[in-house]
Amino acid sequence: MFRRHDVWVKDRRHRSLLRRAGLLLLAPLAAVLPACGSAAPLRGDADGYTIDQHLRTPDGRDRLYHLHVPSDLPAGPVPLLIALHGGMGSGVQFEENSGFDAIAEREGFLVVYPDGVGVGLQENRLRTWNAGYCCGPSARDGIDDVTFIAMVINAVAADHDIDPDRVFAAGHSNGGIMAYRLACELSGRIAAVGLQAGSLGIDDCAPEQPVSLLHLHGSADTNHPIDGGPGAGVAGVDFRSARTSVRDYAQLVGCPADPQHSVDAANSDIEIETWQPCDTDTEVRFVEVQGAPHAWMGHPTQTPRLVGHPYMELDASELIVEFLLAHPRT
Repeated sequence: MFRRHDVWVKDRRHRSLLRRAGLLLLAPLAAVLPACGSAAPLRGDADGYTIDQHLRTPDGRDRLYHLHVPSDLPAGPVPLLIALHGGMGSGVQFEENSGFDAIAEREGFLVVYPDGVGVGLQENRLRTWNAGYCCGPSARDGIDDVTFIAMVINAVAADHDIDPDRVFAAGHSNGGIMAYRLACELSGRIAAVGLQAGSLGIDDCAPEQPVSLLHLHGSADTNHPIDGGPGAGVAGVDFRSARTSVRDYAQLVGCPADPQHSVDAANSDIEIETWQPCDTDTEVRFVEVQGAPHAWMGHPTQTPRLVGHPYMELDASELIVEFLLAHPRT
């Protein structure tokens, strides 16, 4: 069982203005609505709205997630995308950086942006995920982020008509390593995952059922080197090889031993390895982008000094969503 606290509902433009002014608030609805008033969300325009909500996890922590609801969802069960921020990021930061909201508006799905556990008295700075061998205080303290994500799925499904065969996860960096862990340990709930700049972070990956996986990685990524080794970022992690990770995972889900190799006809920077068909018609795909650094591809970053200038000839969000929507559970 879990306890959920609804908090202030904000349309995206209002929230962005408040954040820039340093006034972004997270308060119970009772604090911002009249006692006799309706708790209906404040609708935005065509960009839909985002709701910030809390969960009390079994370890006693008050965990936060941000649910984006497009302005016009199709009738019937809809897909749910769980978007996992990178190390030292946040759900709000990844929402703004990834552009998933606009894709959700166009394609008709929900996006939820959970927050990892950070440092400080409220554990809300420098947030990370316990993805196995990485990263930060979440991994050090053994935070059960798999249970937290399962609780988030339950909470969203309690309020919205979610298609259980189209629950997906996407992640960047530490969030990408966490996406691998979800494919291993939450395979009964997750149909497919897509990630940029991650690796397989646990030694005992044993999915109950195969989960399709897309792994995108830049050859010039120095924060999480594609072949593994110490990263140039502040995490201080000796990262595992991306190439080895995806090949090991492909074996775990019954893929052919040898992948198919190809180069994108429109962009020779993009090299693709595809394992297909894997068990239950799943697919594993590794996309290497020559010259791309750690920054989320196709989207501006506010921290180029930390992650490099983003490779703009490929949109990581569009590529990942296209893959995920094409790989529901069968």
